[in-house]
Amino acid sequence: MTTALLVLDVQESFRARPLWSQVSNPQIVDRVNRLVAAARAGGHAVHWIWHAEPGSGTVFDPERGFVRPLEGLDVDDGEPQLTKTSRNAFTTTGLAQRLTAAGVTDLVIAGIQTEQCCETTARVAADLGYSVTFVTEATATFPVTRPDTGATLSTDAVIERTEFALAGRFARIATVDTAFAAAALAAAHE
Repeated sequence: MTTALLVLDVQESFRARPLWSQVSNPQIVDRVNRLVAAARAGGHAVHWIWHAEPGSGTVFDPERGFVRPLEGLDVDDGEPQLTKTSRNAFTTTGLAQRLTAAGVTDLVIAGIQTEQCCETTARVAADLGYSVTFVTEATATFPVTRPDTGATLSTDAVIERTEFALAGRFARIATVDTAFAAAALAAAHE
């Protein structure tokens, strides 16, 4: 097995925030579940990553009870579940060591938030030498406001910017239906 799916932060913490009503992808659970089913059917590992901010008192503080899968998410307790405290899935989790030990060279990335934890993980993964497939339609984000100017990017603008930044540099952009075929094709050409 050389490909693994990383599912980042698809957790109740986000639904507990007022901004949830503006989520770009209300079907995130269904789309991630389809991607997970495709990974499992293809014999690919699935790694679940949760974001936590211990002691913060926010919805990301494990003490508040929201650092858990979004309702309806098909999480198998036998699959690795890691908790991160940084914006990427590598820095605080030991994920790279796990992937290396398993012989993983290709990653498929999905989750919340498109431009934060998902994009940052894709960039770090590429820097670490992984071949990355980014499944935008299995990510979700929210409008982003610049704190210094007050200007706001819509979710469509955030997603477009992310795809422009990643495509051909750090990752291939794929759909839920093509993600594992894109990863296999890329691996065959390496």
